[in-house]
This record gives sequence, structure tokens and C-alpha cells, in this order.
Amino acid sequence: MRQRERAMDMVSDVIEHKAYARVGFLGNPSDVYYGKTISFSLGNFCATVKLAPSDVLIIQPHPLHDLVHFASLSQLVHRLSSEGYYGGVRLLMAICKVFYAHCRDNAIQLRPSNFTLSYDTNIPRQAGLSGSSGIVCAALNCLLDFYAVRHLVKVEIRPNLILAAEKELGIVAGLQDRVAQVYGGLVYMDFSKDSMDELGHGIYTPMDLSLLPPLYLIYAENPSDSGKVHSKVRQRWLDGDEFIVSSMLEVASIAEEGRTALEKKDYSKLAALMNRNFDLRRLMFGDDALGALNLKMVEVARKVGAASKFTGSGGAVVAFCPEGASQVKLLEDECQKEGFVILPIEIFPSRLNDIDLKTLQIK
Repeated sequence: MRQRERAMDMVSDVIEHKAYARVGFLGNPSDVYYGKTISFSLGNFCATVKLAPSDVLIIQPHPLHDLVHFASLSQLVHRLSSEGYYGGVRLLMAICKVFYAHCRDNAIQLRPSNFTLSYDTNIPRQAGLSGSSGIVCAALNCLLDFYAVRHLVKVEIRPNLILAAEKELGIVAGLQDRVAQVYGGLVYMDFSKDSMDELGHGIYTPMDLSLLPPLYLIYAENPSDSGKVHSKVRQRWLDGDEFIVSSMLEVASIAEEGRTALEKKDYSKLAALMNRNFDLRRLMFGDDALGALNLKMVEVARKVGAASKFTGSGGAVVAFCPEGASQVKLLEDECQKEGFVILPIEIFPSRLNDIDLKTLQIK
């Protein structure tokens, strides 16, 4: 009762939540194929959603990301070529619909109050860093607090709600992204059929952030499209293609081995697993699907002996320099030559609060 009263006190004020970008560290893309992954919350970039009580319900367009006024036809075309047709308004609408349906179907009462939702984000677009789900995740947290129902919507359910909102819009995605953004920190995820419950939730195990070595993010400004990367492989997997099935099983096992390597701080093994993860992806998807620029980011890292792999389906790379500072400097120089951005990775710690942790104990 006290939790609900505290939450109710918030509704007269503006509620703000951030959701951070995520890095698929090991095992991706096996999460789409009943596999296993390790991911973490990337503190360098985030999406922010604000919810303010209002007389009518308003989804507020972003002045940049939902631009509808242009100086000329050529500017409009250039914008669509670089940014695509859609901003964040559709994402906010989709999570509102999914949240409402979940509460209705589970007899969770929502008081008849309206609000205005607005958002901002600095997560690079189409960079494989889960920018869309970041907006949805932050919006879901605002809705949970506005309606004071955080204690009624279990933590492990929330990634599925975020995924459902994106599926409403035809966005191709796996579950690991949303788990990392809901939980925060470093998370080991088991999506194997034996581990999935009847609602489609896997087993999610937070890990100690101190196990990770220093990592670096490399990204470009014109990344690949995830839908193009997944399409053919998905159908081949459904058809029982022996090579795809066995390769995806090996990708999943990389996450298992990576968990052990991290716990033992066996970083030479970790580097080998990162490289193998990417090599398997390349064999399955092929160079044309991955894209020349994406391949170049991996090759730049490998040129100086760093381990590297995609953070998602393309657009950004996570790199590890096992030889330390001198190798990092070489990597920075190579990235500068190729016009890539390189940043030391900051990891956002677990975002679960006291109410969230208590819901994890309710099974």
C-alpha cells in the first residue's frame, strides 16, 4: 500500500525516465533462435521520455526526429535517405497500446487520467544499439509510475511488452535488447526452449560489472539495416538448414563459454570468443548482407590485433584490446584514418529499484 501511495504522489509532477543503449556482447544473434547471449547497458547514449499530466492525451513530436517541415523538396528527400520515414511518435503510441492491453487482460485497473508524452534521444540511429527499444523502454517506465502499477507488472514481463510494441510496427528484433535495457548492467540470458516459460520469458541472470575488461565502441554514420541482415538466415533456420542450425547453436555456446571466461577473468579466451562470434555471423549471413562499411569496422580493429564483433546487426562494433594502452592508441589512430568514431565504453549499472527487485521474487 505504501508503495502505491508513494507512486500516486508522483502523478502531479513530471515523470522522467532514461533507457540506455545496449551492446550485444556475446551470443547474438542466437536470441532470435532459442539461444543464449550476454549483453550490457551502454551508458554513453540514452533515450529520455517525459510524462506530464494533462487534460487530454498528447503524444508530442520531437522537433528533430519527427520533422515534418522542410525548406525544400531536396531537403525532405535527403532527410528520408539518411534518417528514414519514422521518428519516435509511433513508438510512444505503440507502447501505450500494448501497456493498456496488458493491464486490461490482467485485470490491472488504470485510473482515468491523461498525460503528455515527449522524448529525446542521442542514441545513434540504425547503429545496432537498440535506439528504438530505448525510447519504448523509457516510455514504459513512465507509464508504470504514472499509473502506480510498477509492482503489478513483473520485471521479467517488461521486455516482452517492449518487444510487442515494436512488433506492432513491423520492427525486426530479438529479445536480448529489451532485457538489457530493462535490467541494466551486465546480463546473461538463456532463451533455450527448456528455459523459456509459457509466456516466452527466458532466464535472466545479472552479472558483476567488474568482470568486464575495458571495451571500446566503434561506429559509423551510415549503418546497415537489421531487417535485411536477419531475413534469409531466419528462413533457412526455419527450414532446418543444417549449417545454419549448427552454427547458431555454436553462437549460443559462445555466450556460455564467455560467461565462464568472464568469471575466471580469462581475457585471452574472451577475445577469441568475440572474434569467433563475428566469424560465425559472417559465414551465416554473408558479406553482402553485412555490408562493406560494417565489415571495415571489424577489420580495422583486427588490423591492430584487437578482438571485435557487432554490437547488434550492424552499424557499430564492440572492441577489446587485450594488449592494453599501446594497442588502444593504434586502434584510435586506425579509426581516425577511416573516419570512424571510437569511444571508451561506459556501462550503466543495474536500473532495478526496490519495487522491481521485489517483483522478481514473486513467481
